[in-house]
Amino acid sequence: MSTGPLALHRHGPQTGLPLVLLHGFPLDSRMWDEVVARLDDVPVVTVDAPGFGGSPAPDDVAAAVSRSPEPSLETSADAVALTLRGAGIERAVVAGLSMGGYVVLALAERHRGLLAAVGLLDTKAEPDPEEARENRLRVAEAAERTGAEAVAGMADTVLGETTLGERPEVVTRMREWLGQAPAVGIAWAQRAMAARPGRLTALEDLEVPGLVLRGAEDATSTQDAAQTMARALGGGAELVVVPRAGHMTAIEDPDAVAGALRRLHATVA
Repeated sequence: MSTGPLALHRHGPQTGLPLVLLHGFPLDSRMWDEVVARLDDVPVVTVDAPGFGGSPAPDDVAAAVSRSPEPSLETSADAVALTLRGAGIERAVVAGLSMGGYVVLALAERHRGLLAAVGLLDTKAEPDPEEARENRLRVAEAAERTGAEAVAGMADTVLGETTLGERPEVVTRMREWLGQAPAVGIAWAQRAMAARPGRLTALEDLEVPGLVLRGAEDATSTQDAAQTMARALGGGAELVVVPRAGHMTAIEDPDAVAGALRRLHATVA
């Protein structure tokens, strides 16, 4: 439930400094379920991105935050900030995985006062290289033609080798979620991510504690990218590498991710 432009879901205690979790592409806040279950004593808030889960279509979200309908992570960040304020949340620990991490970076640039601490999971502060950007635009066009089929093959690239080989239940769940991905959300989010700038300077100006986490088998978010973000964070950061996990650490090893997020929350709570 939410009084803001995005769907907001509360978990655990209703008081205290919230831990806000922003999901990866092309999923919704359900991807945090296993992590949230391990944080039942922490006030957790999950938020669905524009066009995903319970959130409205991206054009409606853009209008709600007085921005053009052009896909952008700035729109997502403004919508998260407005949604949290609508729920009475003026300050929070905010963590995002992959696309959610890009939104955290945009929040650091545009709504710094909201952030008591930041978690950057399986993400990076650099813009896409040209080849990756063009691929995002191709997927966006494909989604408008064929819907979720455009992202059907993603399980093989975002899950780590260990998960693909040894955790069939995780692979099955991931394929189910990919099959439910909404076309409008896929297309808008891919174009928004393709257009994103580099945001390392936003981290350098952010003097709050941080967590940078990646799966050791994540081919998308490299160790170099993680180390660069950890060094840039003005308030210091814990750098965590999760063994035997790929790009979707929250789904592949919820124990490790919940533990790291708990430590981050405890530094400011």
